[in-house]
Amino acid sequence: MSAIDPSIDDCRQCARLFRLGRDVEAALIMVDVFEGVQVSLVSAPANIQQSWAQVLTAMLDCQERQDWLGLADSMEYELLELLESARH
Repeated sequence: MSAIDPSIDDCRQCARLFRLGRDVEAALIMVDVFEGVQVSLVSAPANIQQSWAQVLTAMLDCQERQDWLGLADSMEYELLELLESARH
């Protein structure tokens, strides 16, 4: 089990909560998810770190607009894809 695996599970759980309209609960978990991803990607190649910054910015924009479904999609698809690519 890699250091990234817990972040993957947490992303899925958080995205599920946003889709269920449980945005307050999901936002609290999201903070932990982002911290975990940051720690997991600290030694990743520069292109992965740059992609992380772009995905993070997009997710924070969704949060600011209260676009919970967009945020859930970004977490479940874009962020998970990034974590998967960092695994290899």
